[in-house]
Amino acid sequence: MTASTQQNLDTNRPQEADVQRFEVSHVDQDAYTVDIRGHRLQVDQPTETGGTDTGPTPTELFAASLATCVAFYAGRYLHRHGLHRTGLRVRTEFTMATDRPARVASLRVVVVPPPGLTEQRRAALLAVASHCTVHNTLHEPPEVAIELEP
Repeated sequence: MTASTQQNLDTNRPQEADVQRFEVSHVDQDAYTVDIRGHRLQVDQPTETGGTDTGPTPTELFAASLATCVAFYAGRYLHRHGLHRTGLRVRTEFTMATDRPARVASLRVVVVPPPGLTEQRRAALLAVASHCTVHNTLHEPPEVAIELEP
């Protein structure tokens, strides 16, 4: 490996200041809470799969992350161009794979723009919304390491 190759690899690694941290804690049965920057979210499983349905499932939050990221980018585009965000919505649906491993097989995200948006603005809105951080991450998956604490 050359010095320039090593340098390129190092630039892709997050610097300590860039690392985001949070913790998930067991609550009861299939329910967990996650504390992120002072915000607390609860996840659970539906009653039909043995949970107590006190919150969305982790998979629903995964799909919601994409949908809210798309909505955020779309909203920022509208705001940047002096357009109203009133009426902006994002509808999302997903299906689970029928084979193993367990995973989301497909996601469909539909941006409902505010009424009266011109065709040119609609095309630009779609282009911007299609490049949100979560969507980009799905296209360029991160390295994932799952470990046990010693």
